[in-house]
Amino acid sequence: MATNFLVHEKIWFDKFKYDDAERKFYEQMNGPVAGSSRQENGASVILRDIARARENIQKSLAGSSGPGASSGPGGDHSELVTRIASLEVENQSLRGVVQDLQQAVSKLEARLSALEKSSPAHRATAPQTQHVSPMRQVEPPTRKVATATEDDEDDDIDLFGSDEEEDKEAARLREERLRQYAEKKAKKPVLVAKSSILLDVKPWDDETDMAQLEACVRSIQLDGLTWGGSKLVPVGYGIHKLQIQCVVEDDKVGTDLLEEEITKFEEHVQSIDIAAFNKI
Repeated sequence: MATNFLVHEKIWFDKFKYDDAERKFYEQMNGPVAGSSRQENGASVILRDIARARENIQKSLAGSSGPGASSGPGGDHSELVTRIASLEVENQSLRGVVQDLQQAVSKLEARLSALEKSSPAHRATAPQTQHVSPMRQVEPPTRKVATATEDDEDDDIDLFGSDEEEDKEAARLREERLRQYAEKKAKKPVLVAKSSILLDVKPWDDETDMAQLEACVRSIQLDGLTWGGSKLVPVGYGIHKLQIQCVVEDDKVGTDLLEEEITKFEEHVQSIDIAAFNKI
C-alpha cells in the first residue's frame, strides 16, 4: 500500500539532478573553473566578473567584438556586463550627491553656531549680572545710616501728641465730606415711582346698578391715588363689568390696598381683577 501511495503522490525525487544540471550550465556560461576556484568566496567571484565586464566593454568600444556576440549565452553575458557598468556609473553619481549633501550640512552647522553666538540672549546675560551686583553692595550701608538716624531722633518725637492731632483732622474732614454729600443729595429732585393699573370690577348679577358701583369705586380717596377713565365691558347673559383705570404711587398705594378698599362694597362688588399693570 505504501508503494501505491507513492506512485500517486507528486513528489520531486529527481530534484538534485536538475540542481546539478543548472549548476553546470552556469559554470559553462562563466567559462572553465578550476578546482581551486570553487573554494573562493562570493566577493572574489564578483570582482572577477567585474574585471571581465570591463574587458568586454573595452573590446566592444574598440570594435573587436564579433557580429554574433549578442546571440546565445554570450548575449546574456553581455547584458549582465552592461548592467554592471550602469550600476558603477550610478554608484559614482550617488557618491557625488552624498559628498554635496555632507558639504551642505557642514555649512548649515557653521551658520547655526554663528547665529547662536550672535543671538541677543548671549548679549543680555552680561548686563543682568552687572545690574544686580551694585544693588546688593549699596543696600547694607543705607540700612545702617537709617537705623542710626532713627535712634537719634526717637527722643525728640512725641508719638501720642501726633496721633491725637491726626485723629482730630481726620474726623473734621469726614464730617465736612458728609455735610457736602447731604447737601448735594437734598438738592437732587426725588423721582416718584408710579404705575398705571387697569382694574376689572365684577358685579353680582345683571340687576346690579353699575352707575352706583362706579360711584362707590371712585369714592375711594387715598394719598397717591388718581382715578382715570372707565367703561362697561359685556361679560355674558346681560352682565357687564366695570373696567376702570387709575394711577398710583408705588410707595404709597399697592394693589392689595386697592383690592381691600373696593371689596368693602359687598352689595355691589363680587370680585376684582387686575387686567393690566404698567410702570410709568
